Formats: sequence, C-alpha cells, structure tokens
Amino acid sequence: MHRHIRVLVFLGLVCNFSFVRPVYADSLYDRVLKSGKIRAGYICYQPTVMRDINTKKFSGIGFEVLELAARKLSLKLEMTEEISLGTMIEGLKTNRYDIVALPIWANATRARAADFSRPLYYSAVYAYTKTGDKRLDSSLKGLNSPNFKVATIDGEVNEIIAQADFPKAKRYSLPQMADASELLLSVASKKADITFAEPNMVFFFNKHNPQAVQNITPNKPVRVFPNSYMFNVGEEKFKAMLNAALEEMANSGELERIIAKYEPFPKDFLRVASPYQK
Repeated sequence: MHRHIRVLVFLGLVCNFSFVRPVYADSLYDRVLKSGKIRAGYICYQPTVMRDINTKKFSGIGFEVLELAARKLSLKLEMTEEISLGTMIEGLKTNRYDIVALPIWANATRARAADFSRPLYYSAVYAYTKTGDKRLDSSLKGLNSPNFKVATIDGEVNEIIAQADFPKAKRYSLPQMADASELLLSVASKKADITFAEPNMVFFFNKHNPQAVQNITPNKPVRVFPNSYMFNVGEEKFKAMLNAALEEMANSGELERIIAKYEPFPKDFLRVASPYQK
C-alpha cells in the first residue's frame, strides 16, 4: 500500500511540474525572429543614448549602432522604456525588454547575471579631483587612507575600484539610482575628495561647470572597460547573430563613422583593434 502511495505522489509531482513553464518558452533568438523586432530598454546618457524632449527622437552612438544592426538583420528596433543602471538587469530577467540599448561596461559582477555583445569601443577611467587640489599625484600614492573620501555609486565601477584599490579610504556613497554626474558634483563641492569617471562625462560636466574637476591620472587610466550591449545569459544564438551584424559594421567603417559623429573630442573612446592588425 505504501508503495502505491509513493508512486501516486511521484506521478502527481510529475504532472504538476509539467504545468510550470516560463512565460517565454522560446529563446530570445526565436522570439526576435518571430516578432520581427528587438525590444530595447534604454538609459539616457550623453553621447551614447539621447532623446529630444520635443520630437521624442533618439540619437547617439548606442542607439544608432543598434538601430543599424537591427536593419541589417531585417529587424526593427523598438525603444520600449527608460530604465536605470539599478533596474536594467532585473528588467532583462523579467523579459520587459530584450536588450539594453546603452553600451554597458562589461565586468565580472554584471557577468554573473547577464551576457554581452562584442565591444563597440573601450572607455578609459581616470581619477578626478577638484581643480587645484594637489594632495595626490598621478600614482595616487596616499589615497588608500582614511584621510581621503572617494565618491562612489552603490554597485558601480567607481565603488568596485575604491574597494579593490583603496579599501582604507572613506566613501561618499550615492544610491544606485543617482545620476553619474553627481559623482563629479560631489568632488567639485568638496563633499568628496576624488572619484573615478570616463572623460566624456567630465567633458560635459566641465562644460557647464568650467574647470570644476581635473584629471590627475591623464597618462595612466585607473581602469579600461569594454562598452557592449547587454542581454540575458544563455542567449548564444541571439549573441552570435548580433555580433555578426556588429562585425560587419566594424569592417565596413560604419561603426567608426557613428562613433566619430558623436565623440565629444577626437579619440575620446578607445577603438577595438581589428584582429588582422598587429
């Protein structure tokens, strides 16, 4: 009798399990080809994704490259919703969109939860202090001390750098929903002594706040990161398809033309070397 009960329980579990299916059974590759479109969540960030307040039209490196890649794949790019760095991975997991239109810095922390396309370009990250502050030199010697305060955003690259390289320094921590320009503002207003950022963000900040912050490591970046499109882990067919389109654009010169069109100043972004170049 007990044996029969165990069999029935097992069969019940099997039957119940058969009804537990994910919302989307198809792969991202299959869904995109069936629908004919790529749904993108976007983060507005100069000069990669911008949206005109009046016309609502998008522009920028990240938008134009992804739109052209979609056209080459006979697909349509649909910009579905504005998101943030703090919510972008969760939105991918819940299938609110297929991809993040803003080229994202690929790092080990994000790679645990998402996957990335081939890089469009690389960004160098430098150390910035308030203009005129001469307490630190280009080697950042002395920064690993409680005498200095580093401006960081929770979970972002600047926090990772501070924790790894300067664990003894104090933090001026901003929430993950904070705008990246707030890092520079906190340094300019002396709420923090230093932060880590990419040059194009500083270019636009100093344009509105003339020479507010200075690059103290101009000849040696603190970090270099690839800028890639981000989507869910395990979508290898979609990744291969997108990468083929991006590779074609790189080889044709289309990718370079789009990057140069929006680059704040020449060679702000580090280019991806062709595999056949020495």
